[in-house]
Amino acid sequence: MSLIIGVDVGGTFTDFVVLDTAGNVRVHKALSTPQSPEKSLLQGLQDLKRRGQLSSPFTLMHGTTVATNALLERKGAKTAFLVTQGFRDLLFTARQNRASLYALHPVQPSPLISREACFEMSERRDWRGEVLLPLNETHLENQLRRIKQQQYTSLAVLSLFSYLNPETELRVGEIAKAYGFGSISLSSEVAPTPREYERASTTVANAFVSPVLKSYLDRLEGDPVIADVTEIGVMASNGEILSPERAGRFASRTALSGPAGGVIAAMKTGEETGLQNLICFDMGGTSADVALITNGECALLEKGEIGGLPLSTPQLDILTVGAGGGSLVWRDTAGALRVGPQSAGANPGPVAYGQGHSSHLEDALTVTDANVLLGRLPSGVRLGGTMPLNAERVRAAFAILAQSTGLSTEETALGVIAICNATMTRAIRRVSVERGRHPADYWLLCYGGAGGLHACELAEATGLKGVLVPPTPGAFSALGLALADTRHDTLFSMPPECLSLEASDLPLHWQERFRTMQAALEKRFDREQPQSAERTLQKRVDLRYRGQSHSLTVSVNDLQLGENAMQKIARLFHLEHRRLYGYAMENQKIEATALRLVALEPSPYSLPKFVSPQTPGVPRGEIPFYKGNETGWGGATLYDRSALATGQTVAGAAILIQHDATTLIPPGWTGECDLYGNLRLERDKTH
Repeated sequence: MSLIIGVDVGGTFTDFVVLDTAGNVRVHKALSTPQSPEKSLLQGLQDLKRRGQLSSPFTLMHGTTVATNALLERKGAKTAFLVTQGFRDLLFTARQNRASLYALHPVQPSPLISREACFEMSERRDWRGEVLLPLNETHLENQLRRIKQQQYTSLAVLSLFSYLNPETELRVGEIAKAYGFGSISLSSEVAPTPREYERASTTVANAFVSPVLKSYLDRLEGDPVIADVTEIGVMASNGEILSPERAGRFASRTALSGPAGGVIAAMKTGEETGLQNLICFDMGGTSADVALITNGECALLEKGEIGGLPLSTPQLDILTVGAGGGSLVWRDTAGALRVGPQSAGANPGPVAYGQGHSSHLEDALTVTDANVLLGRLPSGVRLGGTMPLNAERVRAAFAILAQSTGLSTEETALGVIAICNATMTRAIRRVSVERGRHPADYWLLCYGGAGGLHACELAEATGLKGVLVPPTPGAFSALGLALADTRHDTLFSMPPECLSLEASDLPLHWQERFRTMQAALEKRFDREQPQSAERTLQKRVDLRYRGQSHSLTVSVNDLQLGENAMQKIARLFHLEHRRLYGYAMENQKIEATALRLVALEPSPYSLPKFVSPQTPGVPRGEIPFYKGNETGWGGATLYDRSALATGQTVAGAAILIQHDATTLIPPGWTGECDLYGNLRLERDKTH
């Protein structure tokens, strides 16, 4: 039976899901090895093979933080930037936007490379992509020799208006390759979109991290442990599965690699359960990721940022905040408690792990430790099935911290939880209320190893309908990687003469362009896998009012691009603009800035089947549980999550333990196991 493995390499744990076409699933967790991320992946595969849970051959799909960490930590290749003459300072002039409008001394993030790494080439194209000054190849070769002499190993190339005509960049790439550059990033391939600064930033970021990701993938592919792998895929930020070769070339597209897997699994869960409006909440060891799913779909952004630097690459609309189980507790200069964004990581990890921290334990406390002290995470639980928790060590550390705060030990730990929850509550409101969506219309789908410990409190604070906890929450993102459909995206930026929707021949022009884009996608598909009868196409167009500088993406998949098509598209744009911004300018002319085409082939794998126990599970006993500063200590009923039968209800306070996660049902809440093995948590009607 065909097997596929989804692997999510996180900051604290590396999660594994082994899935077959019959819907059988196996879950495994291993501590991550941030210095050599492939080690935890390979170790996990060895563990699965040793246990007889992995047969050959198999497909490996994985999400990775290699590119993300390289960008955040600024540990990439020595990169040179080659740009049109007169634009050497493009990365440094940037935009005049201020992230903090009222900051007296705003600090803009510095580019990934220094000004000395920026070189000019003698050439110029105009706003239509037509040649004003031909490329001076002699001058270019002199520049390439200088770059080589200074030992730059990766090259980013930007020619002005190359998104309209890439010929100059392609020629520069040919010459640079002849000079021995193995890593060359062309802006017309990496980010073929308008706005030269954002395109430059993305291209330099790609050149900066591509050699790092390629080296990682080469080490992975060269290891004998995966000799039986039939295919390796890397998740891109938009949900596309990249081959190792494409991932190595376009590493900037993997910045949200792991979180994208969780959103994919969430969309499939919504389709199965009929819950089409979900807010995804993924709380792992290092961070929390939040995303909005409306009518079964997560919005796709055409740009984002990482470390304050813009990335013009398509990505699922996921918001990340520095609040995870491993987020460190600290005090600011005013003495107030703070949580994150710094994390204890996998090693030494939280104090409860019992690793390192030989002294000053109070400076190493984390959110996980607060959950342990309050009884939310029982000390008898073994994280990932193997790691014990040291509650005595945690209590000793919190006792020291409490002395400096003037609170009791429990009050201090509860304060840590409250601070962490406040950060995540703001994130939920940002993706819902601030986008014109009412939280009361949504369920909170929580996953990640720590998500179930905080979900009910977050739902209470934001007014959500309830909470949905999937059967394998700790490895949910890895499950999404295994379930991902095959997807390819392509983009065509409009030339200036084709912007207005009023052009009479526009529908014919769009039809011809969509056919050209489809042919390119079909060619890419056929190189990677056989033709499928279930392949579908999604057509989208970027629109804006004339005079605006940014666009909205509207689906035109269900419209025939013929008579009256432009009027229908205009109505769709007005509706979307009104929903997002509260108004529409229906008398204003509309421009189309880009056409987008997405090709999809459904995965042969589906969500794991749920086999309900014949009889309802019985409690494993009662454990100490801190209910609050007014109530104090009480008891919580302990359940084994896998023992819950379909339709069984559990009243709070209760704690459900399983191999990959722990779920807290607070007092006043009730959980019920549904037909698919999900736990649906809702407030008691009488509470």
